[in-house]
Amino acid sequence: MANTLFFISLFLIWIMLLYHMFLMEGGYLHFRTFEKPIDDWAKKMDKVPSVSVFIPAHNEALVIEQTLRAMSRLYYPKDQLEVIVINDNSSDETGAIAARYAEKFPFIRVIETVEPNKGKGKSSALNSALADSTGDIVVVYDADNTPERMAVWYLVMGLMNDPKAAATVGKFRVINAAETWLTRFINIETICFQWMAQGGRWKWFKVATIPGTNFAIRRTVLEQLGGWDVKALAEDTELTIRVYNLGYHIRFFPKAITWEQEPETLKVWWKQRTRWARGNQYVVLKFLSQFFTLKRKSIMFDLFYFFFTYFLFFFGVILSNALFIINLFYDIGLTVGDIALVLWVLAFLLFLGEVMITLSIEKTEMNRKNFFYVILMYFTYSQMWIVLVVWSLLLEIKRMFTGQEVQWYKTERFSKQSDKGAE
Repeated sequence: MANTLFFISLFLIWIMLLYHMFLMEGGYLHFRTFEKPIDDWAKKMDKVPSVSVFIPAHNEALVIEQTLRAMSRLYYPKDQLEVIVINDNSSDETGAIAARYAEKFPFIRVIETVEPNKGKGKSSALNSALADSTGDIVVVYDADNTPERMAVWYLVMGLMNDPKAAATVGKFRVINAAETWLTRFINIETICFQWMAQGGRWKWFKVATIPGTNFAIRRTVLEQLGGWDVKALAEDTELTIRVYNLGYHIRFFPKAITWEQEPETLKVWWKQRTRWARGNQYVVLKFLSQFFTLKRKSIMFDLFYFFFTYFLFFFGVILSNALFIINLFYDIGLTVGDIALVLWVLAFLLFLGEVMITLSIEKTEMNRKNFFYVILMYFTYSQMWIVLVVWSLLLEIKRMFTGQEVQWYKTERFSKQSDKGAE
């Protein structure tokens, strides 16, 4: 019995490992080709649509000025652009800083959330801005983002050249990658499991997931969907499913780049990643009951991916670890020790190969220091996710039974950031 359970766990783990290798290959191929149509696409940008940029902000005084400075430098016709800072129940200088920029730049303005949406979370803040804006295209940035000058232009370019796309998503980079060992891990995670995973899913299946920042979506689609789900902790993933169910797709276009601040301490990382995990678990549980009635069949694959990732894969990892540890103290008849060792070494080498190949696309990241961090990451950072996902699932189940309201889960900022992305 123990051997059977162990082989089941190994099967679940290796399915995910090989699938991610498949995505990395697709992402790399997408990286080699995604810029080719830009010259032809640019010819259709003679008359651009109006754009509303939403920046939800709750106590963001440390970073909001750099973000708005980046907004002031955006390459986009200013008569077709409005930047809206949604000051949601802030108790610091967020509103005052944003107001100074609104006075200086006519296309920037500040709105204050009101009851019943005040202080209820990012989705409520975004819905407030949707009701108080006019742009044909809605672009969303988090308050710690410094998008590169052409970012919005490229997001809109992707939509204008793809009538079947409801949204375009870009890529994000870590602006404080060199600050701590944790931000170095997050930087590697971002490049490998955000950038390349998105690229691979788009290359192979024409599927992409809306992130929390650096994306553009058609207003008509948002209005048809009724805006953002205020109950969702991961409003981006939830919105993705509903967009696909309308019959549209979402284009991944990594030419649009933004830089963002990441957690520098474990406490902040744990809180942020718990919200992400709970949000994705909420999406799986919400839509699994509708699995066979979804109109867009391609999104079923994505739902299964989230289900496999946050339920089956981690179940397999926990089961294999538990059997191994128990067998150290009690004889449960586990006789696959040598096989397990070989598969473990192969899994480690596969992880190492995937990450280093992926880092090679960002020339500044391919160095000896990152090679050391990739090795260390496998034994530390990757293992931390196991405990986090289990904890998140317990919290999400509790929320489902208690009906707890969604509140702001704002990531703590650490310091003023540079203007790197705005250059």
